[in-house]
Amino acid sequence: MYESDITRFLRELKQAQPQIADEQRKGRALWWDHPQDQETLRRNKASRVAQAPYVYQTKA
Repeated sequence: MYESDITRFLRELKQAQPQIADEQRKGRALWWDHPQDQETLRRNKASRVAQAPYVYQTKA
């Protein structure tokens, strides 16, 4: 069965350094896994500006 160089590299890296998975979880928790403030999400959605239908067309 074919295995790409990248897949092989990642598999070997994880075998050589098994702590990588724990470090990935810690990093994800640091930046992404946070409770969301619903009021801030509502304000951000309300302040969004609609995109023009032809964004690359110049306005004369």
